[in-house]
Amino acid sequence: MTAARTDDTGDWLVCAGCRTLLYARRFRRHRQVCPDCGHHAPLTAPERVADLFDADTARTWEPTATDVDPLGFVDSRPYPQRVAEARARTGLDEGVLCVRGTVAGRAVVAAVMDFRFLGGSLGAAVGERITAAAEAALAERTPLLLVCASGGARMQEGVVALMQMAKTVAALRALDEAGVLTISLVTDPTYGGVAASFATLTDVVIAEPGARLGFAGRRVIEQTIREDLPEGFQTAEFLFAHGMLDLIVPRAELRTTIGRLLGAASAGGPRPLRTSPLVTDPATLPERDPWEAVRLARRLGRPTTLDYLTHVVEDFVELHGDRRHGDDPAIVAGLGRLDGRPVAVVGTQKGHDAASLAARGYGMSGPAGYRKAARVMTLAAKLGLPVVTLIDTAGAYPGVAAEEQGQALAIAENIGLMASLPVPVVAVVTGEGGSGGALALAVADRVLVCANAVYSVISAEGCASILWKDAAQAPRAAAALQVDARALLRLGIADGVVPEPGDGADSDHLVAARTLRDAVSAALQTLEGHDGGSLVASRRARFRAYGAETAVGAADATPTGTTPAGTTPAGTTPAGTTPTGTTPTDAPAELDVRESA
Repeated sequence: MTAARTDDTGDWLVCAGCRTLLYARRFRRHRQVCPDCGHHAPLTAPERVADLFDADTARTWEPTATDVDPLGFVDSRPYPQRVAEARARTGLDEGVLCVRGTVAGRAVVAAVMDFRFLGGSLGAAVGERITAAAEAALAERTPLLLVCASGGARMQEGVVALMQMAKTVAALRALDEAGVLTISLVTDPTYGGVAASFATLTDVVIAEPGARLGFAGRRVIEQTIREDLPEGFQTAEFLFAHGMLDLIVPRAELRTTIGRLLGAASAGGPRPLRTSPLVTDPATLPERDPWEAVRLARRLGRPTTLDYLTHVVEDFVELHGDRRHGDDPAIVAGLGRLDGRPVAVVGTQKGHDAASLAARGYGMSGPAGYRKAARVMTLAAKLGLPVVTLIDTAGAYPGVAAEEQGQALAIAENIGLMASLPVPVVAVVTGEGGSGGALALAVADRVLVCANAVYSVISAEGCASILWKDAAQAPRAAAALQVDARALLRLGIADGVVPEPGDGADSDHLVAARTLRDAVSAALQTLEGHDGGSLVASRRARFRAYGAETAVGAADATPTGTTPAGTTPAGTTPAGTTPTGTTPTDAPAELDVRESA
């Protein structure tokens, strides 16, 4: 629906969203967005180009003309006549404009659809233009932006129109293989063959507020299944809640947001050389009661992932959704710049009070969160960006819904993915590192722990409940598990300990964040220049060595500072021996396997 004129002079419009009478000039100044209700009226392709691209940078081009009428189709009028009428009415040759230019100073190739041209339907000519834009982006190694608006495939071209779905998808896959960023902007409406091909298959999917997106339209679905559909069904807001979109961005903010995404995918400029603040000798760290370390790690005032991002990551764009089921708020993931270096950041997110903790699931992610993390890490691998993970979680969420959606599989897949990422990976345990829920984000080239952080196979309370049948024995369990930073460094689990200010990171978020930035940036410096194969070989060798007297691997591929294959990380214990102090003197001699499971 669009805003409609109400008089012959065109001075006034009625908003299609709230039916408010609007002054036309004010409406246009607001980019054809209702200033009262926020309804986004459609833009033509030329208007969209003018709104998104930097002034005087957009250059359109037309691929070879494609006039296809394979069926000699006639309904009330012959198909060629309909095309001719659309051309006369819109001034466009077809339903897509191909454009080169810059957005927020970043080069981009774009294909911009226009719904006025036969409902933005996907026919041979539209498919050819989308594909030509993708091929231009591939040849120039320039990000591709697709602005989508369509009612579906063009029926008048029959199965030839259907084939455009495969054609355009294949073109996007070529960009995936070449490591070229792709972004789609979904506008209202986007349906059918466009929704089921290039509109939803890009690296990042953005939608304008209220935009409708779906394979079949609402009326078709209701007539087919004869059921009432939920309010807001297929709107951007509905789809965002179900994990299908990365972002919903108001029109006024689109250029800035897209520019940030383009910047995160670029090489970046000179970077400051950071001196690592890490403590690497466990003997220099104070001995601390492990249970006290657990309590310090859980303090509500400690910086969260979002706190760290605010202080040290520039131009961060959070990406949402697992593209399967939902968007778990317990994990934050996205792209930004650390010390000018483009990075992907994934972190667990707790909160500072009861409300924010509950809203974030207490930092315990379900499968959707881990799959969102995997999606962003896969994007980082495609673009050649380092991955930084920040971990503060008691563990993965334990619940019926999580099990139904494949919690164990999601964690296992993340561990496998991180073991194979061909880019540098630095993980930081900033608070609690709990069990497999933490490890799913911690298979890294460098594993760092903050001074007051803990990392363990199970919570102290969980261990005490199983072994002593009494959760009150948690302090004894913490001591037995050796969960504190000093022990983790001695055991070789951590490569270094990040110092914390004053009484802990919660006493000064800014100083804590800057120290963490220096530690991560210095770690990334040591990993830069190593090819993906050597990074993967060294990472796998690192984890192969834990608990083994010898390990099999390629020592020659080990980046400087990592554990060579065939050795045991510093502080680990050869197989068949027991490290001093790891077993409580009065712990049960045997563990009932059924209880531990």
